[in-house]
Amino acid sequence: MKEKLWTLKFITLILSTFMLFLGFQMLLPTLPVYVKDHGGDSTSVGLVIGMFTITALIIRPFAGSAADRMGRKPILLIGLLITVISIFSYIIVTTVLLLLLLRLVHGLGWGMSTTIYGTIASDIVPSDRRGEGMGYFGLSISIAMMVGPLLGIWIMNVFGFFILFLLSALFSIGSLLLSNFKIYDSKGNNPRPANTRPFLETLFDVKALFPSLLMLIIAITYGGIVSFITLFAEEKQLDNVGWFFFANALCLIIIRPIAGKIFDRKGHFLVLFPGGILGITALFYISYTNSPIDLIVSAILYGFSFGLIQPSLQAWTINRSSPEKRGAANGTFFSAFDLGIGIGAILLGAYANFTSYSSMYKLSAFIFVIYLLVYGVYIWVSKNKKTSNKSVKRTISS
Repeated sequence: MKEKLWTLKFITLILSTFMLFLGFQMLLPTLPVYVKDHGGDSTSVGLVIGMFTITALIIRPFAGSAADRMGRKPILLIGLLITVISIFSYIIVTTVLLLLLLRLVHGLGWGMSTTIYGTIASDIVPSDRRGEGMGYFGLSISIAMMVGPLLGIWIMNVFGFFILFLLSALFSIGSLLLSNFKIYDSKGNNPRPANTRPFLETLFDVKALFPSLLMLIIAITYGGIVSFITLFAEEKQLDNVGWFFFANALCLIIIRPIAGKIFDRKGHFLVLFPGGILGITALFYISYTNSPIDLIVSAILYGFSFGLIQPSLQAWTINRSSPEKRGAANGTFFSAFDLGIGIGAILLGAYANFTSYSSMYKLSAFIFVIYLLVYGVYIWVSKNKKTSNKSVKRTISS
């Protein structure tokens, strides 16, 4: 009999995560416009997005390690407080330089809180339903991705940036309040005995490195999407770019539970390989976009691609790690995600400055090809190892 998945802890965790990501997603398509309005170019936009992810990257391993040693709750609350204060501070920032500095601080809070939410999810979800459970957990993020950008763009256009930043901060406060309810697993929230492992081993989980590498590669393309799709649409004179985010997130919502069940029953190949093919197709399609319909079609393709890959890689990461290193494993995984977004935002933004957004998305499609090559090498090496081990066993037995 399967363990119960939909507990009060799990539902409250999903709601709390949704509130945090909703406030965050409202800023994704609007901050590039804010930077442009204050005299920034594509490189400046890339830096504002990229530097945020760099500080999140730096803090995640420490947050995951601290969560394993001190418990989940104190690290989560500190991260959420930093997030709330940072978003409120956007209201008084008027220059690109100050915004960049504030984004560095915001990245610390974001990195801490999202790492711990993912760790709490891995504590709560039954091990035999991990792919399915992490898929449903990811729905809270996907729904925020669907609603947040549309809401953010509408508020920006109708009420301006003051109200936008205020509401974003209020949603983060909602996440902070909900996080004080019963979302903590009794084991995961207890400080663990003193660890005798070297300090660096508590920060990263070696077993999480390969799926995290794949996530890093995919996240580079995601950095190009979230940083520049609004400006790309403006360049092409396409209205209502919010529908790109809506369609993309709707497809994430549809595919995540399906991907999770396939992962649990059949393994990672049947989700990670098709996801890569869809990603290549999506980014080439974006590069040739000339109409709102083209933009929505590309969003659908990219949504299915990302929805197949991201939750499956996270579940694979957790499956490869031991319970006492889940915080470190999640920190490793999300650090790779952040690093990829940062690389994508900064390098692809600089590339777009010298070429065009269309050329930039063609380059992003090639990055998906690299993902498939790396994953293909892993499959080939794994099969050869299994064959070699079987041969050795036959030789010993004979």
